Amino acid sequence: MNTRISPGKLRKLDAVANSRGVIAAAAMDQRGSLQSAIAKAKGVDKSAVTPGMMAEFKQAVTEVLTPHSSAILLDPEFGLEAARHRAKSCGLLLAYERSGYDNTRPGRLPDLLDRWSVRRLAAAGADCVKALLYYGPFDEAEINDVKHAWVERLGAECVAADVPFFLEFVGYDDKADVKGMDYARRKPELVRRSIEEFSKPEYAVDVLKVEIPVNLAFVKGTSACRGESAYTREEAKEHFRASAAAARKPFIYLSAGVTNEVFIESLELAAESGTGFSGVLCGRATWQDGIPFYAKQGRAALEEWLRGEGVKNIERVNQALEAAKPWYGFYGATSSKSLAASS
Repeated sequence: MNTRISPGKLRKLDAVANSRGVIAAAAMDQRGSLQSAIAKAKGVDKSAVTPGMMAEFKQAVTEVLTPHSSAILLDPEFGLEAARHRAKSCGLLLAYERSGYDNTRPGRLPDLLDRWSVRRLAAAGADCVKALLYYGPFDEAEINDVKHAWVERLGAECVAADVPFFLEFVGYDDKADVKGMDYARRKPELVRRSIEEFSKPEYAVDVLKVEIPVNLAFVKGTSACRGESAYTREEAKEHFRASAAAARKPFIYLSAGVTNEVFIESLELAAESGTGFSGVLCGRATWQDGIPFYAKQGRAALEEWLRGEGVKNIERVNQALEAAKPWYGFYGATSSKSLAASS
């Protein structure tokens, strides 16, 4: 196993991990989807949800939940003030990508935020930088060639700035229902092949932010499965192991907008599978049910909900992380200090 990692990146990865070296991070970088959710709950047009409202929501979530998180992921568009109100023990990741994707061309091509760079994100306080990519390993070669080059540029920029690079890749199919049975059957291979691709050294990714490799709604015997199944529980565990075996970098799971209960059950399945995941970046599974309180009653009501149910949600996630392995274990190290000594 390659143990080479720069002292700067090592120190900053430590800043977003807990005392066990596990990344127990909250995600609050949603922009377009959050704006739409608040608007729906208020019964207004999306344009009525102002930048001030977005910033206020993010600040409330950050203030209440970061004492229970090793780090928080925010965006520089609406989240910089919130970042200043995080717990002192909480590290900071900032998103670099523009919300959404290019819908004028096929392939969901990504773009970066205007007026931002890795250097500027670091100057704004980021310990690490995250980028989201919609990716299908079986897409046309010319589409994926553009995406591969995009990730290579980001990786090189992070190397130059000595900032850890978190890459989040999310599978998609514009011709199929990603919540349906057909996609559920294909999802394990899509996730595994994506992990395999972006583990390659040319991308200079430091942490892979990956999807749960199965759709729990189609795992026989789970509480999320209410009908037909695509895989048995043992088959699902094999899919977890196969995707984990493809990783050549530390990887963490994303919650992908599922409920807290479904995400917890997914992490329990990962633990049963024995996968060496190094934590989570968990967003909506902890705070999304607070949106109606904010939309209808304001910030105080949201904060009250967060102090009760929101904290319970994140603590349940933290308990499920007891099976997670430290990020530096992927480098064959027993501690970040020993890794520093060998790098």
